[in-house]
Amino acid sequence: MTAHLTSAPKLRPLSFYGEEVQSRLLLGTALYPSPQVMSEAVRASRTSIVTVSLRREAARGKTGERFLALVKALGVHLLPNTAGCRSAKEAITTAEMARELLDTDWIKLEVIGNDDTLQPDLFGLVEAAVELNKRGFKVFPYTTEDLGAAERLVAAGCEVLMPWGAPIGTGLGLNNRYALKTMRSYFPDLPLVVDAGIGAPSHASLAMEMGYDAVLLNTAVAKAGDPVRMAEAFAKALEAGRAAFESGLMEPREMASPSTPVAGTPFFDLGVAPAAKSSST
Repeated sequence: MTAHLTSAPKLRPLSFYGEEVQSRLLLGTALYPSPQVMSEAVRASRTSIVTVSLRREAARGKTGERFLALVKALGVHLLPNTAGCRSAKEAITTAEMARELLDTDWIKLEVIGNDDTLQPDLFGLVEAAVELNKRGFKVFPYTTEDLGAAERLVAAGCEVLMPWGAPIGTGLGLNNRYALKTMRSYFPDLPLVVDAGIGAPSHASLAMEMGYDAVLLNTAVAKAGDPVRMAEAFAKALEAGRAAFESGLMEPREMASPSTPVAGTPFFDLGVAPAAKSSST
């Protein structure tokens, strides 16, 4: 018998600020063993977008310039970020530098409020988002699941939200599934990207199954024993999770439900046939 192979499911396209992207995986470029490994991992992930820390690369001088040239040669969208900024003013200045250096209006906006958890400073985040939107930036804000802050970010002009799954670099996965599901329900038509805390392909797949549009990660791939194979694993996990969501997942039940119906099923007694009843006279 000849096996019939089916093609991979065709998923609905994703777009950010009116620009369609082919992959739902956004990948960071830090922490890899070498630029060559980073390049191979990006290709294996089939990502359309990579993030770049302007502060880190600018500090490397000519080495940073070579790194940026290498990233640009990959043919993907560059999403510079304001990693490490701890005030709205600092983030706005870094964003302006990124736009001038990389010739893009896209900016991943980070304003850090706590040194231990690297949790976003929601007050500074909203303040910076308001100003950057006024200056024509297309802002990708790294935020929490807080709906109040989310509403203010959307009101400021943000057309995408990036709530954390867990603190950056922890690999804990989706710490607050209830809040993430609530945000998905609250903003049904807005692109939502789980950003930070993803540690395994199963975490990424779960985010997709919950209806999130994309996942951004870095450490789980860059620090893996084999970053290239891990990047490929994440790519497959996202495709599977999104296909499951679009196919319609079954609702959980409290009680068992048989997959094989029992009504009308014949039952046979395999024991010894009972003796015939004696007739009474």
